[in-house]
This record gives sequence, structure tokens and C-alpha cells, in this order.
Amino acid sequence: MNTKKFFAIGLCIVIGIIATFLGGLQKLVGAPMIGLFISMLIVNFMPTVDKDFKSGTTFAGKKFLSLGIILAGATLNFNEILGYGAKALPLIIFNICLSFTVAYLVGKKLELSTNTCTLVGGGTCICGGTAIATLASIIKAKETEIAYAMTAIFLFDIFAALIYPYLAGALGLTANQFGFLAGSAINDTSSVAAAEATYNVLNNLDLNLAITVKLTRTTMLILLAIIFTIITVRKEAKGNANAAQKTSVGKTVMKVFPWFILIFLVMAILNTVGVFSNIKGASAFFKKGYKFLITVALAGVGFKIQLKDLFTKGIKPIILGGCTWAAVAASSLLFIKIFAGYVG
Repeated sequence: MNTKKFFAIGLCIVIGIIATFLGGLQKLVGAPMIGLFISMLIVNFMPTVDKDFKSGTTFAGKKFLSLGIILAGATLNFNEILGYGAKALPLIIFNICLSFTVAYLVGKKLELSTNTCTLVGGGTCICGGTAIATLASIIKAKETEIAYAMTAIFLFDIFAALIYPYLAGALGLTANQFGFLAGSAINDTSSVAAAEATYNVLNNLDLNLAITVKLTRTTMLILLAIIFTIITVRKEAKGNANAAQKTSVGKTVMKVFPWFILIFLVMAILNTVGVFSNIKGASAFFKKGYKFLITVALAGVGFKIQLKDLFTKGIKPIILGGCTWAAVAASSLLFIKIFAGYVG
């Protein structure tokens, strides 16, 4: 590994530290998105970016991402899902199907790549940047597709976090109904927490129902990872057949399957049975650690994006993000109104 590659990786880590600090100063914009934007700004003022520097940022984007997702598993608890979160499962599953349907239909009209549609759909219905990053590693999305998808869902995520607490009051929603709305229709976990904090202040409450619903959504990432791994394996197998290559299905699975997802699942199980609760400071370490690693990874991704491309090629993904966000938001509100007794 040469000096420029080391420097690029180090720069991504420094950006991760700065973004984490800035993210802690407010609750609306998460550190990963801040890291992405900082690196985008830096690269657009750099005269040239050689291949060794690019190699370093690519390393950060891939390796730190996998480690971050693994640590994210240690923040999940299946007991919470089997409790109140289980009530939201019908809505969550429906929204997943709806988000991908809208993403593919509208994306086709906008002439966007299938990868971009997949990332926007997954980011909207599951957990924003974490879902985009996970799916990107499976479907082998380009870094530009990742950046456009992140930007596409970011704008509407912030809008939802700002408006939903007040919308709940205007519509006369109960605390449980707000929990369903925020937990099922706001993308990023930090944004869900921000919206719930605002709602609690406005109504003098101390609830975490929205976060519980959101964590239930996050666990669906495991299901999506399996589904898209199968889809990718089939594509790889078809490609091998067309090229007259004799590659077994087993080897194709070994090549395509993101093995860090298995470790992600193991970490979630260990957290559920209480292994990490017996280790002092483990919970805080995993929560802060996974966000920091994903922030460093997205800093690496940001170095591949030119602002002129973001405001030209990135407009269509943003439109797509708005369509998927609106569909999921309408679905959640309709569910809450129709099944008011069930939601509570």
C-alpha cells in the first residue's frame, strides 16, 4: 500500500471524526450524510485525483462499510420486535413491497438504472443509509449510484423529521399512531429519534414507540439481503451460462453472498440473549462505532462525486426518492386511519 493510498484512508477517517462531531451538535442530519457531503466538497476543489488516491477512498468505502454493518447488528434486539414492534410488521412489510414497486415503476419512466431504483427503494422502506450501503455491496452498485440514492432519500428524510411531530397534532393522532407513522415512514434512525423527541416535548411525554417500530424495520434488512443475494446469484449464474463458463451454483453463492450479513445476524442474536449487556460500555460502543465506520465509508464514497453531476444526473434520483417517500408516507397514514383501533 503506497503513501497516497494511506493518505486517502487517513483523510476519510479524519472526515469521519469531524462529521461525527458535527452530527452530535444537532439531531436532524446524521454523521454519515455529513461525511458524504464533506468529502464531496473537498474533491470538487481538488485539481486532480490520481488512481492511488481513488484506490484508498474505495478501500475505505468498502471495508469500513462492512465493519460498520457488523457492529450495527449488535444494536438490534429481537425481543423488542416480538413485543410492540410486531404490531407494525403488517404495515412494514406492505411498505417494503410498495416502496420497491414505486421505485421500479417510476425509475423505469425516469430511465434510471435498476441499481439506483433498488437503492432508493431499499433506503426508503428500511433504514436509509445503512440499507443503501448493504444492498449496494450485494448488487455491486457503482459509487455514483450510492451517492445519488443517499441524496435522494436525505432531503425527504429531513423534511419528514421536521414536519411529522406537528402533523400528528394537526391530524389528532394518538401517541401510538404517531409512533407508527414516524417509525414506519422516516428513513434514518437518528431522524426518527429527533422526530420522537420533538413530539415528546410538544406533548410532555417520554415515549420510544417510534424507535421500536424503526428497529423492527431495520431487522427486515436481513430478509432483503437474502432476497437480493438470490437475485444476484441468478444473474451471475445466467451470465456464466451465456459465457459458456462452468461455474457451480455453490461457487457463485460464495462469490456473491455478503458474508458480513451472517456476522450481522450473529451479533443481533448475541445482543438479544444479553451477551453484550454484561459488558460495561458495550452498548454505547456498538451504537457509536457502527455510525462512525459507516460515516468513514460514505466519506470514501463522496470522493467519487462531482457536484455538477449531482445537480444534473442526480435530479432524477431525487425525484424518485420523493415518489417513494410520498407513497410510504401515504400508506402509513392510511393504515393508521383505517386500523385506528388496532394501532391504539
